[in-house]
Parts: sequence; C-alpha cells; structure tokens
Amino acid sequence: MILHYCPQCGSKLQAGFKFCPSCGQKLPTEDPEEAAASAISQVTTSDPPGQSSPAHAPSLTPPRRTRLTAAKVKVEEEVSSRTAASLSKSPKSLPGASRAPLSPRKRQASPRVKQEEESTAEASPSPKSPLGAKSTPKRARRMCVEPLQESELLTDTAGRKWRLTKLLRQSDSELLYGVQQITTGAPTADYKYTLKLAAKDGKIFKEQNFLQRAAKPTLVEKWMKCHKLSFLGIPTCVGFGLHADTYRFLIFHNMGQSLQSILDEKTLLLSEKAVLQLCCRILDVLEYIHENEYVHADIQAENVYLNPAEPKQVYLAGYHHAFRYCPGGKQVEYREGSQTAHEGAVEFISIDSHKGAGPSRRSDLQALGYCMLKWHTGTLPWTHQAGSPSKVLAEKERYKADVGGLLAHCFGRKRVPAAVQIYLSQVMALQYNEKPDYLSLRNLMTDALQQLGTSLDQPIDVQI
Repeated sequence: MILHYCPQCGSKLQAGFKFCPSCGQKLPTEDPEEAAASAISQVTTSDPPGQSSPAHAPSLTPPRRTRLTAAKVKVEEEVSSRTAASLSKSPKSLPGASRAPLSPRKRQASPRVKQEEESTAEASPSPKSPLGAKSTPKRARRMCVEPLQESELLTDTAGRKWRLTKLLRQSDSELLYGVQQITTGAPTADYKYTLKLAAKDGKIFKEQNFLQRAAKPTLVEKWMKCHKLSFLGIPTCVGFGLHADTYRFLIFHNMGQSLQSILDEKTLLLSEKAVLQLCCRILDVLEYIHENEYVHADIQAENVYLNPAEPKQVYLAGYHHAFRYCPGGKQVEYREGSQTAHEGAVEFISIDSHKGAGPSRRSDLQALGYCMLKWHTGTLPWTHQAGSPSKVLAEKERYKADVGGLLAHCFGRKRVPAAVQIYLSQVMALQYNEKPDYLSLRNLMTDALQQLGTSLDQPIDVQI
C-alpha cells in the first residue's frame, strides 16, 4: 500500500518510506478500513486446512488521502470484529465451515442429526459383509417360460426320447407335463412319467444339482435300510437334459396329484388325522435331506404329492429353492441379505427366508408348522397380507414369541390339538444352528395318531 501523507502529522511522503521523515512515526503498511475488509474476506473465503493463502496482491484502487481519528478507527474495528463474529456463527454462509458438535440431549432431538445418521448408515459398510460393502437382499430374476406343443419330442442326456402328452400344470417360471418314453410300441395317452420344464439357467438348475448330489437312488435306499423305512418320499429323477438350448428339463416317475390341486378341487380342510400323517411323512424326508447337507426351503401344498395308486405314500417335491446349508459338514453363518429375500411361497416360508438369510433346518420345520395350521384351519394371521411380504414377516415375528396367540387366531373356539401346540412351541424355540430332535417330533405325531385310533400304516386320510 502506498501512502502520500503521514497519518499522524500530515507531512508529504514519498513512495517506499517506512518512517515519516518529520515525526519519525512508523508508517502503517495497511489502511485500517482495508484491514477490516481484509478480515471479512479471510473469514468468508478461508482456505482449506493444509493449504496456505497466497500473498495479498497490491491494491488496484487509486490511492486516496486518509486521515482517520483514533475514535473512527476504533469504531471501524468494532464493526469489523462484529461482522467477522456473525459470519463465524452462521455456518450456512460459510461453504467450507464445519458444524458445531451438539450435546447428547440435543443430538437425540435434532432432526439434523437424524438425517446425518441416516445418510451415514446408508453410506457406511455393513459389518456383516465380508467385503465391506452394504449387504442388501438380492432380487430374484423372473424367467417366463412359453408352453411347448403337445406331442413334441425331447431327448435327454442319455439319448432317450420323450413325448409330451399332456400339460399338467403351468406357472410363469415352469411347466409340468405328462410324458411317455418313446419305444417300439404304439403311443398311448397314458403316461408313467412327468417332465418339469423351465428356463435353462433358472432355479431348475439348483433342483437338478440337489437331485444329482443328495437324492441318488443308492443313497436313498441305503438310508431307508439303515432307518428301517418301507418308504421315503424323495422323488426319483430318471433323466434330464436341455431342449433348444433354451430350456432345461427333469423327468420323474409319476408321483400322483399335488395336495394343492386336491384342496382346490374339494374346497375342504384336512382332518387332524390327515395333518398328523402328512407331518410324519414329511419329517422323514426332511431328516434325510438335512443329514445330506440340504434344506428344502419351500414347503407348501404345491410341492406335496399324493399317489392314488399308493394311498400311504407322500412325496415332498419341488427342490428349486433347495439350499446347501452345511457344505462339508460346516453350517453357514447367519447373515441377512446373503440370499434373495422373501423367496418361496410367502405365506409359508420361514422368518430366515424372509430376511434373506440362508435357510437352516429350523426354517423347514417352521414352514411345515405354518402348513399344518393352514391345511387344518384354512387360515393364518397373515393370509390376507400375502401380497406384502414385509407385513407377513412382521406378523410371523410377532407370533413366533406368542404361539398361544397364533393358535387362538387359527382355531378360535375349536379344540387345539396338543401335538400341534407342542410341535410349534418346540420348533419356534430352535436356534439357527440347532439340530432338531426329529425322533421326538415324530413320536409326538405317532402318539397322537394312536390316540385317534389310527397309524401311519393306514392310508392318508385325504380323498383323491
């Protein structure tokens, strides 16, 4: 800054003087008015930490003669300090300024803190994710399948040819046909096999993997012999293959009619006897697949089959959601979001499946308990909310800790079978890694059947 006159004595100065030649007073290097403006400028445009400010450039305004009194300088300094203080208190006017910390009490009530915590929770990595990324439930891919024409031929991996004779069931993701194996004899309308057809890379691949790994006929026969069983309702896959490089198919022995189709046709509720018989047969299958490192994960009437030719037999099919919960004998850890959330029949799947955690043994037993209630009473507390999986989950979590309330809702004033009540109480108390006591549960059902004057040796009490 260039001064032309001394602010103390008014003597004329030359450029470059640092002291007044008349009074000897040291000359100021900055005008007081400009000092105030400079202070405001520094507060408003403060540099980020770790960066140094450049040196002030010389003023481009023409020099002016300034003679300030001490009082005037004092007033201007007060104005400057008040302006700087007000700017420092207003974080909105400072782009790079940080907000002052809040006390714990104010922090709880502050909406600003709530927004910050929510944004931090969304951005921060989840501790459950091994990679440090947020674990979000996976979304299931829906693959629609178009029906094939009846009488079309399909060839399995063994070179055998199969003719489609009748479309038995159709959904968005899979088709079920009655099929005949092509032989030298004349074709007929009868079929001894069923063929499941779905998208090549869909869930049917998971089912094929389960059948080839855990449901080999030799393994099933060995298990039956060891446990002295005359029957075990595991479907027998007699062939598989690809068709048109678009579809994958599996071929089974004809297992009869699905329980769901029977319930739809008859519009009836199952008797206590029928429910107990079905539960025993399905428990046999669940114990087998659990001991072979898998869980079913989608127990429902659509996947239960009854054979009119063999009225004592019950099959548990539909392993397209089968999950290998214990690979190599080591149970997977509980981690929500690791699987597709709400996958399976929403009304019956377990709480673990709702949350996207890998289903475990308790998951299958929970689902079977829900099925028993629905088959016998026709309703569940969340039946009317099946279109909203999150609401169904909330209801299931609520009634998990209130089995009595669950039974009261389903049975009303009707008598609650003691076996059903004990079964649900034991199953709902299981831990994620806990092995169920299959023998105890099975004995519970068989004892109840004996009290009803029947047994597993009699035909299933369902009219087909």
